[in-house]
Amino acid sequence: MKERIVVVGGYGHVGRILCEELGEKYPGLVYAAGRNLERAERFSRETGGKVLPMRLDMEQPVMESEWERIRLVVMCLDQADDAWVGACIRSGTNYVDISAKAEFLNQVSKWRGAAEESRSTAILSVGLAPGLTNLMASWASKGLDVTESIDISIMLGLGDRHGKAAVEWTVDNLLSNFQVMEDHRLRTVASFSEGRAVHFGGKIRRKPVYRFPFSDQSTLPHTLEVPTVSTRLGFASSPLTSILAGFRASGLYHLLKVKWIRKAAVQAFMNIQMGSDDVALKVEAQGKRQGNSSTVECLLVGRDQSKLTARVAAIVADAVYSGKMACGVFHIEQVFELASMKDWLEKEVSVEVWRDGERGII
Repeated sequence: MKERIVVVGGYGHVGRILCEELGEKYPGLVYAAGRNLERAERFSRETGGKVLPMRLDMEQPVMESEWERIRLVVMCLDQADDAWVGACIRSGTNYVDISAKAEFLNQVSKWRGAAEESRSTAILSVGLAPGLTNLMASWASKGLDVTESIDISIMLGLGDRHGKAAVEWTVDNLLSNFQVMEDHRLRTVASFSEGRAVHFGGKIRRKPVYRFPFSDQSTLPHTLEVPTVSTRLGFASSPLTSILAGFRASGLYHLLKVKWIRKAAVQAFMNIQMGSDDVALKVEAQGKRQGNSSTVECLLVGRDQSKLTARVAAIVADAVYSGKMACGVFHIEQVFELASMKDWLEKEVSVEVWRDGERGII
């Protein structure tokens, strides 16, 4: 009987929070899965058995008898290709992914037909960014008759603990060149280039942010039919943000290709804990309303990016597990709305919206 929820990477930084939340609602049905069974067992004991351990090596095929017991997989690890996801979907198992890699998500999107045929649901772009940023962009776009561009800005505090995989992804993407959609055309840009100053309100105020390859800017031009979308990243420490931008502009970022330097950079980022764990997301949509130029903005301010990511994933996973979703492969903004998460948002974060400078409500 398909009833298990398997969280791959479930004893990791975000996975633990997600497992604990799902385990409260579905005790004994949630499995923290990964290659290190000892870590999974230790985590299971910490939850009092509400979350169970599972050894799972993604390089090895899952037995058909196992798929028959798994109703939902929540993926908290990056993958090199979509082969494992394909096996999951073909088995009729539902799937939720918190990955931020655009290339990988584009591969998974191709399984839409197979998911419809197997009567399974796959939800992508789940978490903070992508995730909440997608929902905010969708809400802002719907406030316009015609949306011409969307600018997404992300500010992360340095007082939070970050998982190794997340830090490695950030460090590796300081090296990247990637494509963005501008006026329906693809343009290649460099990571941590083309900065702009963004006002995040309150105590955070104005911060510099720079281009960064979050996947929301890759998918939103298609799901929302917007000709221009950009996503930029900055840190609560403006000096650190500026140093990284200068590091990129100077060409010194190539040093990160040296293994020991990359390793040292990852370790340094993991050990940094200064200031608050504030998180701020801002979406600015420009376009036309009633024939006139118009701007709709949405600002979300909270704390602890890992907790926020896990919370969004838990809400999506619960909806999928409950059988409330259509079959197929979707990005979060195609099947959820910002208002549908309003209850927990009001408890844990501050959300403000404006239409042409005037305060509004979601």
